[in-house]
Parts: sequence; structure tokens; C-alpha cells
Amino acid sequence: MPRDEPARGGFQRRLLLIFGMQLVAVVVACLMGYYNVAPAAAVLLLIVIVSALTWLATERAWRQVSTLAQWVGNWKEGQPDLDAIQPERLRQTDSDIATLARGFHTFASRIAGYNERERNFTRDASHELRSPLTVIKMSTDMLSDEAGLSDFGKRSVQRIRRATREMEALVEALLILAREADNGQGEQDFVVNDILRDELANAREMLHGHPIELQLEEPASFALHGSPRVFAVLCWQLIRHASQYTGQGIVQVTVTPGMVSVSAIAGSEQEHPPAPGQRGFEYAIAQRISERFAWPLSLHVQGGNRYVAEIRFPKPLPVSA
Repeated sequence: MPRDEPARGGFQRRLLLIFGMQLVAVVVACLMGYYNVAPAAAVLLLIVIVSALTWLATERAWRQVSTLAQWVGNWKEGQPDLDAIQPERLRQTDSDIATLARGFHTFASRIAGYNERERNFTRDASHELRSPLTVIKMSTDMLSDEAGLSDFGKRSVQRIRRATREMEALVEALLILAREADNGQGEQDFVVNDILRDELANAREMLHGHPIELQLEEPASFALHGSPRVFAVLCWQLIRHASQYTGQGIVQVTVTPGMVSVSAIAGSEQEHPPAPGQRGFEYAIAQRISERFAWPLSLHVQGGNRYVAEIRFPKPLPVSA
């Protein structure tokens, strides 16, 4: 232990000394009044003075704790400047408070470093991953317009195009999850039914060639305040997961008041349909997005082969005219 560092537990000992001296002074004053050594008014005045001195001494000892509490209260997670919470700014304090100050400064430094790495990663990943995908999309569009392209070449171009769109959706989902400090994602009011229609049109194109039919049932309609892109990515992950579950057949998306469900029936050729616990990568991404944005997600299997995923929205909005 450094020579100038107070012994651990000094704060507690100072409080014990202060209140111990107060107790002794009050007892002495009471005895003086009991044996008529001093008048009652003087005894009361002495007790008041002792109590006031005790409060002042306690307030001075507690001042460092109040300073530390003010640091914690004023600290913001994204605050890059940590000079204001340097432990050295606490003068003449005991090692207990100094340990708390150093621990808080270390924690804040780690959070600041994490936020910086997060910003760098999302910025670099957004550029370095999206740019090649854009080049691939443009190349496939130009290649599909080539005259004399064989049927095999056309099918290959379509597969590349679908794989590129799936990769775009995956990159978008991962970037959404990576942005820990940015839950806004361009929040606005949007109609759930409109987003689902567009998403199912894109999903049909990406699932082209697979024996899967996508259906949208709309017995209700409602709106949400949030990011339509996040909602679309969440629904696509569930549609993709349901498509992999069923293998072939119908994947149905149903809109009910305050809830969207994705259901499918495992194909008859699957002797052993996936169990509910085998949720896969797509469902894991969907579940993390639902947790991030407080949209509860549940998955269960009915009748042994009917897959049902339900997303509930605690604060649905009416569809405006």
C-alpha cells in the first residue's frame, strides 16, 4: 500500500469516531444536568451544539461520497471526455472511496472504448460490405441484359441475384444489432400491412425456384412508431426460418390486432421436422431484434408439425386516414 494512501476502512472509522464523541458528549451533558452541575438550559444548549458539530463533521466526511455520486449521476454512456471523472480529483479521501472512483473510471473508460470500436466497426462494415454487394447487383443486372445468354447462365444470374439480396438482408440485420447506442434507426409512424406487402413481394423473388407459396392474411391492420426497415428485417428472418422449416408448402403471414404471426406446416417429405428447440440462425437474429426493440417474440409448434411464430407489439397505433 502506498505510504500516502489512507488505510482501507478509514471512512467507516471516521464516522465511528464522530458519533462516538457525540455519544460521550451527550452522556456527559446529561450527567451534568442530573447532578445539578449545570442548569437545564445550558445542558440543552450543549446538546444542540454537539449535535451541530457532529452534523458538520459528518457532512465533511460525506462530501467525497457526494462528489462520487455526482460523477455517476452526470456521466453519460457516450461521453468521450473522461477527465472530469479522474480519481485524482478526489483529494484527501480514504482508500474505500478512492477504490470506488478508480473502479468507476476504469468502467467508464472501457465503455468509451467499446463505443468507439462499435462506431468504427459499423462504419467500416457498412461501407466495406455494402459496396461489394452493390457492385454484384449492378453486374448481375448488366449480365442479365446480355443477348445470347444461355438458360443456364440466366438461372445462374438469378441465383446470384437472390443470394445477393439475402446477403443484403443479413448485413442489414447484423448492423442493426451492432448499433448498440442507436435504437432509433429512422423512427417514424408506418402501417404494418404496407411493409408486409412489400416484404412478401421481395421474399417471393428471393424464394423463386423453391416450392414455397407465401400468403398474407389481413383480418386487421394497425400502425407502429419505429423503424420500418427494422420491422421488415425482423419479418424476413421469420419468413426465411419458416421456409426452411417447411421445406415446401405454404408460409402464411397473418396480421391481427397488435400482433403479426408467421405460420407454416412441415412438408410431408420431411420424416423428422425440426424441433422447436432447433431454432436456427435466422430465428436467433429475429429474437435479438425483438429483444432490442421490445417486440416480444414467441415460437411454438402445434400438432407436431405446424410452425407458428408470433410477434406482439405492446403499443400499436390506429391506421390514420
